[in-house]
Amino acid sequence: MLLLHNCGRRLIKKDRWNVEDTLDTRLVTAYEAIRRREYEVINDLLTVLPKIETLGEERVAQVRDALFHADHPYLMVFVGPFNSGKSSLINALLGQDELLTVGPVPTTDRISILRWGIDTQRMESGGEVDTVFHPSPLLKRVSFVDTPGLESIFQKHEETTRKFLHRSDVVVLVMLATQAMTQRNIEYLQQLREYGKKVLIVINQADLLTPDEQAAVRQYVLDQSQDRLNLKVPVWMVSAKKGKASWTGETVNPEAWADSGLDQFEKYLDEQLDDVERLRQKLQTPLQITQNVHKVALEAVKANQSILDQYQSIADNVQQQLNGYEREQQKIVREQLTLIGGKFTEATTRGSEAIREVFQWSHTLRSMRWGCMDLLGLSRIFQRLRKNPSYTRLVFEERKVYEPLDQLQEVVAQLGPRLEGKDLQDVDDLVKYAQKEIKALPETIRGKVIGDIRAPVKYDRTPLQEIRTELEVIESESRLIETERIENGLRNSVLFLATFELVLALIFIVVTLLSQFDLGIFLVFLGLAIIGFFTLPILGRFLASGHTNRMLKLQSRYVEAVSKAGEKQVKHGMALRNEVVAPLTRLVEAQTQIQNEQLNKLQKANQQMVEIEAELTKLGKKRLFGR
Repeated sequence: MLLLHNCGRRLIKKDRWNVEDTLDTRLVTAYEAIRRREYEVINDLLTVLPKIETLGEERVAQVRDALFHADHPYLMVFVGPFNSGKSSLINALLGQDELLTVGPVPTTDRISILRWGIDTQRMESGGEVDTVFHPSPLLKRVSFVDTPGLESIFQKHEETTRKFLHRSDVVVLVMLATQAMTQRNIEYLQQLREYGKKVLIVINQADLLTPDEQAAVRQYVLDQSQDRLNLKVPVWMVSAKKGKASWTGETVNPEAWADSGLDQFEKYLDEQLDDVERLRQKLQTPLQITQNVHKVALEAVKANQSILDQYQSIADNVQQQLNGYEREQQKIVREQLTLIGGKFTEATTRGSEAIREVFQWSHTLRSMRWGCMDLLGLSRIFQRLRKNPSYTRLVFEERKVYEPLDQLQEVVAQLGPRLEGKDLQDVDDLVKYAQKEIKALPETIRGKVIGDIRAPVKYDRTPLQEIRTELEVIESESRLIETERIENGLRNSVLFLATFELVLALIFIVVTLLSQFDLGIFLVFLGLAIIGFFTLPILGRFLASGHTNRMLKLQSRYVEAVSKAGEKQVKHGMALRNEVVAPLTRLVEAQTQIQNEQLNKLQKANQQMVEIEAELTKLGKKRLFGR
């Protein structure tokens, strides 16, 4: 790189522009450290800037260009209206008559970069930029850029100039003394200020004015810059014509050069283009380019963020609605489960009452009769002859024990339509809502919606259908097995009671026959017989308690089966709802995540650029290098 040629020695100024381009080692080290940080920051930004759709490729290209800017020569760009003398001014500074073509009509339709070279030669490119090499010592420290006129009759000239302005390290705005500070010039000063560029103003053809007029024009330009743009811009009154005339071969007439006004401009350049300032500006320029684009990018991201925040609130609202829908569906399931529990409770209560009735003490004598007949083997014969169901089943039927259980199927059957009706209604509402919200999205975001928002073609009731068999088994168990168990318990109980009473009676008869009748013994046997009669209701209470516990277990199995099926059905309904709004919620979530990542990277880059700018300020202080 030209700027780092012959590092380690200080710049030595000899005569006029005859310099040896050498740099202090510590300066080079500081420069390289900042340049590396700058490169990393800009490179990191280029990973996020192309993803900001509203930013535009042109601004991204500016940052790409800034990435390599520090490795190019220091650029001083000359801009201004056509025929203002930009080319003539550059020719005068370099002591050349025809290095750049000048004329009364627009002659510059391309950008020309003047760089140092051993020989004078022009390298034409196929694009809009040509390079002119020339062995001027001044070009070792700075490269001049000649641009098309800002008010050229060819519109592309102006566009070409605008595209190149962001690459500049410093901009020289050339005006005509007779047309100083026109509205057009003010507009371009405003644009340059927005670019963050360092601007110099050179008023050409000052020789056409009297000294008083020159002073008045210069003061007018200074005042306008300050009042209208709040800019303090250095201003020089020069005559490029006199400047070129002051050169004779490789030498210049000092008096004529001073008379042209270019000596003061030259002196300023000489002072401003020392090592520190030149390198600082080389790093400042790409930083300014990046900061300008970063500002626009940050505004774009924040604008998008504001829009997405609005739709994130919509997505949050949708989620709240979904949560509400789920609670409502779960409530429906709980209501049906409560009805199921109520039916089981009613059946259990009726069954317990029926059992206690079967085992009542008042029925003991009748039970004894059937027990004695059972002992004699006659009970089954009488039952067949009478063709009547068992006493237990008769009592269960009279009490309508199984009537609540018969209603279970209806209760379970209501669950499906209730869930389905609510699911389909909610889905229809969500479809309309999501379609409306997507339609309201900005076109740039709406185009990223993946999937259609529409109601499902069919509804799946499989979870509730799959438990039908299991429920029927439980219902059957609650009816048949229980009555059989109670009937067997009753038969065994009365058989035991009949046997006990007969044995007790036989013992009493034998005792009486073997000895005299004793009232005490009679009372003992009578008490034992009475106690035996009370065993039947006690057993009934025990069986009723067992019946209750068993029904509770059956209820638990039944409720658990319905609950699991209901939960699956609710999840299916919620899946339908989520599927309907998924295109909207996925879009908002994805875009919000992207926006947050972009914002975080931009904020991090901003902090890093602030730190680099602080380091550049230090770089511009001579005391940093012990001077």
